[in-house]
This record gives sequence, C-alpha cells and structure tokens, in this order.
Amino acid sequence: MARIYPFRAWRYNPSAVRLDDVVTQPYDKISPAMQQAYYQRSPYNLVRIILGLPELFDAERGENVYTRAARDFRAWREQDILVQEKDPCIFAYAQRFRVPGSDTVKERRGFIALGKLHDYSEQVVFRHEQTLSKPKSDRLNLLRATRAHFGQIFMLYSDPAGSIEKILYEGSGPAEAEITDEYGVLHRLWRISDPAVIRLLTTAMADKKLIIADGHHRYETALNYSKECAPKQAPEGAARTEHSATRLPQPEYPEAAVMMTFVNMDSEGLVILPTHRVVHSLERFDPSAFATAAAEFFTVESLRACEAADCIQTLSRQQGTAFIAVTAAGALLLRSRPEAAAALAAVPERQRQLDLTHLHAIVLDRLLGLNAEKVREQTNIRYLRDATEAIEQVRRGEANVAFLTNPVSMNQLREVAFAGEVMPQKSTDFYPKLLSGLTIYALE
Repeated sequence: MARIYPFRAWRYNPSAVRLDDVVTQPYDKISPAMQQAYYQRSPYNLVRIILGLPELFDAERGENVYTRAARDFRAWREQDILVQEKDPCIFAYAQRFRVPGSDTVKERRGFIALGKLHDYSEQVVFRHEQTLSKPKSDRLNLLRATRAHFGQIFMLYSDPAGSIEKILYEGSGPAEAEITDEYGVLHRLWRISDPAVIRLLTTAMADKKLIIADGHHRYETALNYSKECAPKQAPEGAARTEHSATRLPQPEYPEAAVMMTFVNMDSEGLVILPTHRVVHSLERFDPSAFATAAAEFFTVESLRACEAADCIQTLSRQQGTAFIAVTAAGALLLRSRPEAAAALAAVPERQRQLDLTHLHAIVLDRLLGLNAEKVREQTNIRYLRDATEAIEQVRRGEANVAFLTNPVSMNQLREVAFAGEVMPQKSTDFYPKLLSGLTIYALE
C-alpha cells in the first residue's frame, strides 16, 4: 500500500526573499497575465523555473526554457536563496478559504511528504482522468534538466475517523509560514521533524490507497522518469532502509518517489467545483435545431432567467442527470430521458450516473460532432470555472453554446477511480490549488 517518506526539502530562505513574492499557483493554472505578474514580483519567483518566458532566452547560445530553469535553480541554491532542511521532515499544510459563490469558509488540512511511485496496475495509486502527451513531454524535459520537483501531486486517502489529522495538528503552535494568495486563500505550513511523529504517520498511511486529485500529468511524468533512472539492481541496504526500525524510511533511490500533498477524502474541507464547457467555432450551429435534436435524449425546458446564479441554483435542485445549455436564443435545462441511458448501454454503470458522461458522449459527440479526439485537442472546446464568463462568451458571439454543470461528487469520483475507470477530461476542479514553491524535492 502507500509508502511515504520524510525528506530534506529545499525551501526559500526567509532572510533573502518574502515567501509571498516567490511562490505560485500550479504551472497549468498560470495564465499569461499571471506569468507576467509573477515575473515582475521577484527575480526569484518560481515561475522562472516552472513556466519560463521563451522570449527571454538566447536560442543561438543553446538556451531554452529548460536549461535556463536548471541554471536558475542551481544559482539560487548557491546564493542561499534556497536552503535545505538539516533533517528529514514532513510538513503539515492547511488552507483556509471561502468557497467560491458562497459565504462559507472552510479549511482543508493535509501534509506534504514524499510518496512512492506506483504503476496503476499495482492498485495503490488510482487515477480518475485521462492525460495528454504534450504536457507530459514538457514536464519531463523540465524534470530531466532540473532534477527536482517544485510542486506537489495532490493525493486523496480515506480516513473517516480523522486519525491522521490528529497526529499532524493536535498541539500544533503558530504556523512556521503563512501566505495569502491572489484568490484570498490563507496557506499555512508547519515543519515536523520529530522521528516518533513521522513513524506514527508512515504507519498510519501504510494501509491506504491513493487517488490522484490533481497532477495526473506530473505523476505519470515522475513515474516514467523513475523507470528511466531505476538502478539495474536495488542499491545496497535499500531494503534495510525501507523497513528499518531505527531509521526513518527512505525511497529505494531518489527518483522512486515524488513530492505529494495528502488530504483526507472524508474531510469536510474538501471542495470540488464544476468545470463548465464552452463550445465555439462550429461551422453550422442553429440553437433551434440543437434543441430539437437534444429532445431525442433529454427533456428540454426553456428557462426564463439565464443569469449564472439562477442557472447554478436551478441545477443544484435537480435529481438525476441534468445540465444547462446556454445559446444565443436563451437557456435550456436538459434532463436525461430513458433514451439517453439506452444510448450509453455500452458504458459502465458508474459512468452512466455522471452528468458529464451524458454531456460528452451524447451532446458533444453525437449531436455536435465533437469526437473524443477533438475534445482531447480542444479544437472547439474551452473549460471554464466561472459560469458567468461562460455565458458572456456566448452573448459576445465568441462561442456557440455554453454547458453549465453540477460538480462531480467525492463519492462518484471514489467509485470510478477505485473501479479502475476514468472520467471525461476536466471532470473535477479541486479548490483551492496547492501552491508551488512551499517545498522543493531535489533529486541530487
């Protein structure tokens, strides 16, 4: 089952930089505007390593985003911008936030440690989404150049009693680091180096199975790199290190593990937001013809109000499979009829319960002609968290139709993942995201 390890993290030196100026959102959540803002915030902002600006590099001198990232990472360590922990540690990591679209304040609690990399076939780590080759190639190039992990894979484990959080947080004093990010989320970090506490935690996690919440591409990249670097035979003493009663556990070799944040999937602090679909650039799209075609599989009801808040409220009250389509002609509530289930007869039962399966397999593919390849390549589809912006793109003529959806539930995700199945891409949006740069795992 899950094996976790403390590690000697590299961290930003608080006497050299302000942590607020150098940490970032995950690389795939950094917009061009955010990238520019991070660059301006500090010459040591992590964006320069994880998502460098190509125009700043001299290709004639053999530079690229990856060689420059490696150069900066090496220089920052030499200059004590980054300093390494003296002892192997784990880090309690809490995030306090307001749930978007509400006044509810929650706190999500987890911990940062190394986690052993497993093939999905070993049934220790489970995915819930498909991955794309382009992002994996990019992250692999960065990993090869820098030999380090700068962000954490977001992992879920089940602990209904909350015993692991008690080990981590009972008696904890003031946080060692506090940052409020651009979304108003308060991030707090506590360093834990007590060997007794670390052993309690590694034992408590030993029977857990893990689901990747965020970071599928980076996980598979790390796994592939681990296989590239695996020694032909286990290093001398590796087995003893893994199971020693006197020493803290360590990976068999540095590349055999990756930095992860572990969060209890049974916690009330876990929030999944919907990701809405915006379809654009269709050669021929007629709202009336679409409504007629959809009626073969769904009950189609016109909504008087099509403002985002009204649509989301209407959706939240629905029982069974439902979503809303917003076109230039107005908003339509689509609820699946028996004909939809018949059209999905070849799909596993768990998948047939998902709104997104009905949306992708019937509406996008069958009615709009966007097959799996077109969806993968995002030739006619955009994914947005903000329902208001999705509707506005239709009103501005930038899109043909926006599909607003309910969020996937944690129970649905758990059932699909543990069954070895995957959901449509961009099915989940865990909020908030984990900051990159809080801790860094260097492989050498």
